[in-house]
Amino acid sequence: MESKNQTTNKKKYYTCKEHFDKRFDKGRKNRFMAETKEEYFIWRENTRKLLKDLIGLDKMEACEPEAQTLEITLLEDGMLREKVVIQVEPDVYMPVYVLIPPKIREDEIQCYLALPGHMGAGKYSVAGCYDIPAAAKQIKIFHYDYGMQLARLGYVVLCPDIRGFGERREEALQSEEEYSFINGSCFHLAHMAEPLGQTVIGMNVWDMMRLLDYVKERGEWTQKGVGCIGFSGGGMLSLWLTALEDRIETAFISGYLYGYKDSLLGMNGNCSCNYVPHLWEHVDMGDIAALMAPKPVLIQSCREDHLNGSRGLVNVYEQLKIMSKAYMIFGKEEKILHDIREGGHCFHSEALGKFLGIDKCRNKCV
Repeated sequence: MESKNQTTNKKKYYTCKEHFDKRFDKGRKNRFMAETKEEYFIWRENTRKLLKDLIGLDKMEACEPEAQTLEITLLEDGMLREKVVIQVEPDVYMPVYVLIPPKIREDEIQCYLALPGHMGAGKYSVAGCYDIPAAAKQIKIFHYDYGMQLARLGYVVLCPDIRGFGERREEALQSEEEYSFINGSCFHLAHMAEPLGQTVIGMNVWDMMRLLDYVKERGEWTQKGVGCIGFSGGGMLSLWLTALEDRIETAFISGYLYGYKDSLLGMNGNCSCNYVPHLWEHVDMGDIAALMAPKPVLIQSCREDHLNGSRGLVNVYEQLKIMSKAYMIFGKEEKILHDIREGGHCFHSEALGKFLGIDKCRNKCV
């Protein structure tokens, strides 16, 4: 009689995980160790250069933006939504929704980049496209409409499609079926880019730098600085962009600050956009966050967020401690706000008031 078991009965597997754990523990050649401002600025300059090289910014190709406004839509309450397309590399284009409230706040920072993460359909959820059922569903699950929420508070908000999402999905996900619409093709981008010395995070950082160029060239809003906000993968991009780009003056990073060993080595099935060759040999996430000092930053963590790893918030606190040491050099520890929420992986807009210095967030311009 044929056996029901069609494979084997192995009880032991010869894996690589323990080996890589040990390799990780030997890393962080560029860990943050500065004790004075002078040491900090030297470390920041060297570490920024290293990270830019690792993510492949030197491989990116400059070009004219050739920005075009394709649509202007009047939304409720007098909100304008422009659809702009910007050339970020030769023959590589980035669609952006620009949300312009009827009355723009007169804060020092009037303009924010609202960066999308995974399972949010790119710009559609972030910009509050409630009329698209699949986007509305993701907004309900993750509170993904933080771009629209900022615009309702009186800020100009730019909501881009980052590479692989929305209208920038690669061929494998170019379907209007719901799964393809809300997801991204980071896996395919990574397989194309990394053998050419590029990375998904590097390409997206480059594109956001080009978006900052567009803000400056347009010249309609504050020239003093721009803020950014992002959840999950958008938090990752906000972290990297704020760390490497002086024109970003403040950041709200939700659902993305934790140690790499627990959250990306141990949980090694996470999206390809998280992974950068040689990164863990040099820095942990707290070291990257230390590059933001002394900018005002709000880090939002959810207590049950699975991305924190098996040790939960302990994994987050360890990275915040590294980051805080950099802020202590400037005497600006109060510029780091850590907002802890209950539940799983989700954006919580209740912290917007704390972040913006507004007493009460209201769903209208103030």
